[in-house]
Amino acid sequence: MRKASNNEIKLLRKLGRKKYREKEQRFVVEGERAVEQVIENGLIKIDTVFVGERFKIQGAMFKGVEVCEVDHGTFEEVADTDNPQGILAVCKMPGEITPEELVNQAGVIVATDAIQDPGNMGTILRTAAWFGAKALIAGKGSVDVYHPKVVRSTVGATGSIPVMTGELQNIFEDLESAGWQTLLLDGGADSINLGTVQLTEKTVLVVGNEGNGINPELLNSSRRKVRIESGAGQENVESLNAAVATSIALWKLSVG
Repeated sequence: MRKASNNEIKLLRKLGRKKYREKEQRFVVEGERAVEQVIENGLIKIDTVFVGERFKIQGAMFKGVEVCEVDHGTFEEVADTDNPQGILAVCKMPGEITPEELVNQAGVIVATDAIQDPGNMGTILRTAAWFGAKALIAGKGSVDVYHPKVVRSTVGATGSIPVMTGELQNIFEDLESAGWQTLLLDGGADSINLGTVQLTEKTVLVVGNEGNGINPELLNSSRRKVRIESGAGQENVESLNAAVATSIALWKLSVG
């Protein structure tokens, strides 16, 4: 195992910022379990695993992957967590899926309209992967899916489903022209119970911003606002967290 070079350390520092992640097409996975899962699933190309000098490598856990050592102080500096576990991996971003690749598929696509909390985005991505969603579309204003906190929240599931970024209105129009229905999660009085919706083979499930909900510009007569009903007598309880609501809706869509 060799020592990390100065250039590699510089890269680790830069990858904490979105513009450098986009420029380098690289991102960081931090934490022992997350790194192990990325290695196990083999869906993302790993450039290098970096470990702190106090990290104990067990057996052949990183067989076939280059591992470099970083001194303790520098590792704490480049890590995104307050109490780093002493391991992270620099990975290559997978290419984005395009609307043209999606239009003739069937299933569920999850779209985020300005989801800003990294923990929510990571949970949504991981849950979408769990339920076999065809893709996640991160609309304008959504947190970067390769933000360190988002990646950490997926617990190694980054790369499990294709991702697309862009203007939701344009993407939805392309999909709808190919027969996809669009359901907008919304707790308003004019929304309908998700349980009563006639499901189709092609469904786009949209979750809105944590504070403001769905952007009004995305509303039109062909898109239906749907809600998750609360339990009897619990109508005054604060609305569900965005990631929790998405998880429940994906479960409902999966069981019909």
